Amino acid sequence: MSYKIKSRVWIEYNNHVFLGEGRVQLLKAINETGSLSKAAQSLNLSYKKAWHLLNSINKSAKKPVTINSTGGKGGGGTLLTDYGKSLIDVFNDINQNCWRFLDEQLQKIDNL
Repeated sequence: MSYKIKSRVWIEYNNHVFLGEGRVQLLKAINETGSLSKAAQSLNLSYKKAWHLLNSINKSAKKPVTINSTGGKGGGGTLLTDYGKSLIDVFNDINQNCWRFLDEQLQKIDNL
């Protein structure tokens, strides 16, 4: 018999979600597309929902997570700051370490 352990990690700030899997996916999509609109589209989110999530991240972050440019001939866009990119890396690292720890703990059941 093979047991699996499941877990979801999120980080809160002032009792509100700062980062979680969905928000990190949005940041990754923004980084790939250079656009909040395109990122929302790629994740099947409404622009309004994506904007709300990004606004919430930016309000809770210690530093700006994104840089926005207004439209024009080439159109506007949204880019991640270095801090925003670091948040993705750190969150992924936390997640990996959490899963590794939980897998190790699951061995306690397997060893019974």
